[in-house]
Amino acid sequence: MKRYCLALDLKDDEVLIMEYEAYHQHVWPEILASIKEAGIEQMEIYRVGNRLFMIMEVRDDFDFESKNVADAANEKVQEWERLMWNYQQALPCSKPGEKWMLMEKIFDLKGTE
Repeated sequence: MKRYCLALDLKDDEVLIMEYEAYHQHVWPEILASIKEAGIEQMEIYRVGNRLFMIMEVRDDFDFESKNVADAANEKVQEWERLMWNYQQALPCSKPGEKWMLMEKIFDLKGTE
């Protein structure tokens, strides 16, 4: 099992943030199915202010490219992504068109023992 951490910002608007969180209390079943089919075993999203932090635990055979190809071919995923983009905004350091950005691990307590 591998773990990935990603970050993204929300538009800094309390109403939009509340709406975004409400959607994530009732994620569409097609979206949940696509996440699981991609090999994602566990996913959590945390928020502080308008910054989001996602933790994904994935099977060893998971890869982002395959997930991107599958998502591009899934109309319901594309609909969800368009809807979520109404609430999201790219990180200041992102490239054009980049949404969730993979974070680099810089510390691991286990590695200090």
